[in-house]
Amino acid sequence: MTPAAGQPATPGQATLTAEAAGAALAQAAGRVAPLWPLRTFVAVNPFLGIAEQTFTRAAVTMAQSAGARMAMPRGFYARAIAEGRITNADLAAALETGRDEAGDRAADLPADVASLKALAGRADDMVARAAALPTVAGVASHVTGEDWARFMTDQISHWAGRHFDGGQALWPSPWRHLPPFAAWRAEAVLDRTPEVMGLKGFSAAVQTLPEDPSAAAAEALALLGVPADGVDAYLHRLVMDMAGWAGYARYLGWTDELAGATDDTAAQFLAVRLAWEAALLTALGAQGVDRAWADARRAYGDASDRAGETALMVDALLQTAYDRGWQRRLIATINGAADRVETGQARPSAQLAFCIDVRSEVYRRALEAVAPDVATIGFAGFFAFPMEYVRLGDEIGSAHCPVPLLPSHTVRESLASAHGCAHGAADDPARVHAAIDKRRARRTATRAWKSFKMAAVSAFSFVETAGPSYLAKLVTDTLGTSRPVPHPRDDGLDGSVAADLAPDISALPLADRVAQGEGALRGLSLTEGFARLVVLVGHGSTTVNNPHAAGLDCGACGGLTGEPNVRIAAAVLNDPEVRRGLAQRGLAVPEDTVFLGAQHDTTTDRVVLFDTARVPDSHKADATRLADRLYEAGARARAERAGLLTDPAGRVTLDGVIDRSRDWSQVRPEWGLAGCAAFVAAPRAFTQHLDLAGKAFLHSYDWQRDDGFGVLEVIMTAPMVVASWISLQYFASTVDNRVFGCGNKVLHNVIGTVGVLEGNAGDLRVGLPVQSLDDGEKLIHDPVRLPVLIAAPTDAIDGVIAKHEHVRHLLDHGWLALYAFDDSGRVAQRYAGQGRWEPVADGAAAQVEAAA
Repeated sequence: MTPAAGQPATPGQATLTAEAAGAALAQAAGRVAPLWPLRTFVAVNPFLGIAEQTFTRAAVTMAQSAGARMAMPRGFYARAIAEGRITNADLAAALETGRDEAGDRAADLPADVASLKALAGRADDMVARAAALPTVAGVASHVTGEDWARFMTDQISHWAGRHFDGGQALWPSPWRHLPPFAAWRAEAVLDRTPEVMGLKGFSAAVQTLPEDPSAAAAEALALLGVPADGVDAYLHRLVMDMAGWAGYARYLGWTDELAGATDDTAAQFLAVRLAWEAALLTALGAQGVDRAWADARRAYGDASDRAGETALMVDALLQTAYDRGWQRRLIATINGAADRVETGQARPSAQLAFCIDVRSEVYRRALEAVAPDVATIGFAGFFAFPMEYVRLGDEIGSAHCPVPLLPSHTVRESLASAHGCAHGAADDPARVHAAIDKRRARRTATRAWKSFKMAAVSAFSFVETAGPSYLAKLVTDTLGTSRPVPHPRDDGLDGSVAADLAPDISALPLADRVAQGEGALRGLSLTEGFARLVVLVGHGSTTVNNPHAAGLDCGACGGLTGEPNVRIAAAVLNDPEVRRGLAQRGLAVPEDTVFLGAQHDTTTDRVVLFDTARVPDSHKADATRLADRLYEAGARARAERAGLLTDPAGRVTLDGVIDRSRDWSQVRPEWGLAGCAAFVAAPRAFTQHLDLAGKAFLHSYDWQRDDGFGVLEVIMTAPMVVASWISLQYFASTVDNRVFGCGNKVLHNVIGTVGVLEGNAGDLRVGLPVQSLDDGEKLIHDPVRLPVLIAAPTDAIDGVIAKHEHVRHLLDHGWLALYAFDDSGRVAQRYAGQGRWEPVADGAAAQVEAAA
């Protein structure tokens, strides 16, 4: 590929070797957040690749690389100031933090609170903002009047849909076996679509590129004349230009990265985007694009837009003040109830350990209200059993653990009735194999029938002849008495077999079972005071016609339900051999303690107990009584949640909450984790008398039972980090849904079973749809950064921060706020960054000070 005729050279332009270009591609690709596929869709921190920057600096970076904003419009903060949700004290605290972060730019910030208030009152269009840096595609669109940027995005997206297809495409790409860049290049040299649309010489330009993606990138950067000191910013701009497919490409290498290996799928995808830039410049250079690009690319070497960056810094200050206002109110609420903290209660009739998911907070309050003798506990929903779970009839399983972790073991699904005991091998393996064979045969028939229905030669004739026979199914689907498609858990199974499914833990070595059982109990801070029934409650959701259904399931289980984890954990902890091993490790579980698994359906607030047939006769009455109380608590929780749900027909009833789980037209079956606004790691007694309105992740933790603070380290490096991912995804999707969200659910089309497009083209959409964030009139999710409140000595917390860089980035750079409880249950200290702590004013005094 040769430079376009007449294109002027740029002093200091990049002349990289293939190796250096490859390293630059890898670095830029690492700045995009991974995007999990729909079947295991989990929340991801969209700023994961730039967490080493402060929140304020990242606001400038994202504006330049994606044209994104990381704060609400100024009017949002002006209203909060007028309503008293942001006070002068909050604004002053934000200014102090902002000046520390700004360094030599501190003089550019408002001088005082009054000046900051005045800026909040200005209309957004009066504030200069740093715009996204230029691309050839954008310049070509402006110069020629043709939307080449959109055309390019659509072409790359359609190719990616074919190449990364997960089984949806009837005609998959014939080059799928090749690496991404080679596959794209092989197709691009044959595809005449760009030529037909006016890009003369496009295919020839692609063909002249080297086959190696790094060498092609080096040649493309030389052609484009990007300044050497602007290459990193330019490549970051390109990867964010198609962050959806780039994010999916990064996900494909995520497991390798966790294992310490490398994967260049995302870098190769970025090489495709870069090759398009070079080919566009070659094809359109003579139309004035070369001269326009020569002027535009100077932005990558020129001094920054100081006024625009200052405006973004002010936005960040206002967001910080808004965050401080929420933290002040939360702390006042907690400290105001600290004198009600009770300890040393009698043995509870049952202990139920729920996932820390904010939706559990509502149910836990409801259960504690109807059953005061029941104790609830909070823990990450995989319950310290990170498993790959292989469903009956499948060859490959799914990781039921937080995505920053790797599964430790593989467990296969079997039939409970084929096992004499929950932890033993199958007594009737022939029955299991028969169920597997039957399921696989039905799945094969279903796929063949679907292929026939969708095939080009039969689609129209099929609708004409067989269409009327589907009328009854359409009616029952609409009424909610059937599902448009079978539930993935039950597809291909008879009802009796589906009800008999259970995990087979016989392949787990005894030593590993004991170790994981100990880890679970210590993680729960449950080392003494066991109840007769200890129930581990995972969670999942029930929705239909919802591509993002996995996003409502358990994030700690990798976007899947917690059912396998809790059933495995209960079976392990009931195993007599495991009990003996635990006793040798200082964990004596009483003989009259029985563990059960259960699942909380967050859409309907129903809780189902598993494996009740294995409950000993001595505990059956306890289990029956508990089931009745769970039913009552579910009704109470539904009544609370119904108040937040909206319906055109009027107020949502308790039955209406359940009906939404079966309604294929419902875009808001439940609110998911919208509203998440706090993470608490403390004894339940510290929050038990509070109504936290489903806003808090509640993780049980007793530091006095945590010898060496190993549990604290796990909490701060796993559940806290996952909660930050969830919070920041909701935050980003709210403040700028165009860049960080996935738009309107009604317009979504699934592509390749991987993700969704908004409409029939464009980039793969990331993040959350608008229907998950607002009710059409007002925001349901309040855009705040997550405050973390931990009941532990500050020196122990400091030790974890010092040991883990990614935790240090989150806390020192303003992505999370951190507070520490004292032993009385009061929030007493605030982490000020860089190992510094400052005292928190008493709740009542802080409210008076703020009002002043």
